[in-house]
Amino acid sequence: MLLPDGAEPFAAGRDADVYALDEQWVLRRSRNGYAVRDEADFMRHVAKYGYPVPAVREVHGPDMVIERLTGPTLAEATIAGDLSPTDLGVLHADLHRRLHAIPAPSGTPGLVVVHGDLHPENVIATPTGPIVIDWRNAEEGTAEFDIAMTAVIFAQVALDPAWADLSPLLHETLAAYLANSIDPTPGLTAALDARSNNITLSAAEKALLPAQEALIREHLRR
Repeated sequence: MLLPDGAEPFAAGRDADVYALDEQWVLRRSRNGYAVRDEADFMRHVAKYGYPVPAVREVHGPDMVIERLTGPTLAEATIAGDLSPTDLGVLHADLHRRLHAIPAPSGTPGLVVVHGDLHPENVIATPTGPIVIDWRNAEEGTAEFDIAMTAVIFAQVALDPAWADLSPLLHETLAAYLANSIDPTPGLTAALDARSNNITLSAAEKALLPAQEALIREHLRR
């Protein structure tokens, strides 16, 4: 899909860039050329059940044209003081509860739609409510795995020295999130394994995984 000459992304994630097309639509381009058809299909599937995702207009190879959203991420809103750490944890638990009520596209018993990367940077606080973005890791799986994955991500930021100023906030968020979710223990080992094999994580980030597991299990015992 062609972009205007000299177009520059106005937002970027670990593996994708986002370009403005107009006031209503943006183009999200996978940086490594990864085809995004499956990602778009999951977004369209959960949208049919009323789950808050950006509308998908079209897909071409690594390019997806999606609804342009207005508002800060939940991470930005919390840091700005517009959302308390406890409310952030409760909100994430609710987003997962709503998502896991949606049947897997295949209809396989016991499987649900798994986002796989649901954290505060991947939720936009729009004027109409929170909308979940970045479905790159979406798949069919178990709710416990999906909840464990988010817990691992919260624990990573809580323990990472590079984010020491956010550590108290994330400890409170993690506690609220786990207290309002189903027990993620059955999916925790798989989530930790998935993070250890994530090529976008640095060696320093992966080195924190044992401490992240310990922190999560400590909260679960309370």
